[in-house]
Amino acid sequence: MREKIDPIKMIVLDVDGVLTDAGLIIGTGGLEIMKFNVQDGAGIALARRAGYRVGIISGRLSDLILRRAELLGIEEVYHGRFHKLPAYEEILKKYHYKDSEICYMGDDILDLPIIRRAGFSVAVANAVREVKVEADYITKLPGGNGAVREVLDLILDVSGKKRQVIEALLKEEERELIP
Repeated sequence: MREKIDPIKMIVLDVDGVLTDAGLIIGTGGLEIMKFNVQDGAGIALARRAGYRVGIISGRLSDLILRRAELLGIEEVYHGRFHKLPAYEEILKKYHYKDSEICYMGDDILDLPIIRRAGFSVAVANAVREVKVEADYITKLPGGNGAVREVLDLILDVSGKKRQVIEALLKEEERELIP
């Protein structure tokens, strides 16, 4: 596991079925609701503090994805990308990364091209069988219910960065609370 995790510089996530539980509520007048997991968001914040870049590649074109990414400080957002591999290759080119430096989390068939290339590929527990068969790791938790946090905690634990990030975060909060 360490051989797969040590080179990682960036975590790239699918949205539907990974950051969400794959549910979507559509109402009248263009109302669209997606539910995100707060602990996944906290994990993303910890990973960013540890020096990892985080990106999103989604087949869905949605302002909700942009809003969630903005709230989490995720700068690399590719949405409305039915075929995800070109977006992945844009990321590699932009940062001069190799496949081995990417962790990718997906759940469905359109994620397979990246699952097959990423250095550490992850299928969420609710992923389709074809993705699970090709992934390096399958989460215990389903997408939208802590799967992202599970993987980010694993990466931070294996890399030895988790304790340092948490301690720095707690000290930072203490400074802010005590004038």
